[in-house]
Amino acid sequence: MAQVGIVMGSDSDMPVMAKAAEMLEEFGISYEMTIISAHREPDVFFEYAKTAEEKGFKVIIAGAGMAAHLPGMCAAIFPMPVIGIPMHTTSLGGRDSLYSIVQMPSGIPVATVAINGGANAGILAAKILATSNPELLDKVKAYAQSLKEGVQKKDAKLQEVGFRNYSK
Repeated sequence: MAQVGIVMGSDSDMPVMAKAAEMLEEFGISYEMTIISAHREPDVFFEYAKTAEEKGFKVIIAGAGMAAHLPGMCAAIFPMPVIGIPMHTTSLGGRDSLYSIVQMPSGIPVATVAINGGANAGILAAKILATSNPELLDKVKAYAQSLKEGVQKKDAKLQEVGFRNYSK
């Protein structure tokens, strides 16, 4: 049974949503990924959101661009956390998506990550699930430690060779 539902409005969102899935896999979290258009198939969307809890989802990660109704509508129906990923758009660079997701009415919160922030959405889902799972919390802590060590390695190299000789 999947713990996280990943839903997107179009297959063009796949590269960003795949980053969320990759992070969930890194933490050993099960997920189900689906493409549903809230505007083109509202009946399918409502069924998805209404049955998400009984499917066992603890968190939904929803990505959307432009009008970006998918995350907010998931939050209106699904009783547990929803993480919204605003997609970069060609017309407004994703600001339209960001504003649509982050400006939810009182009582219908959507945790929102950066434009195209798929990886952070996966990490945030892991952190939410880790509040009741000590083993997962240890994995989240280990991941944070690996990030710290990565920065320290880069700094050590910079200190050794200087900025003029530094290459990634």
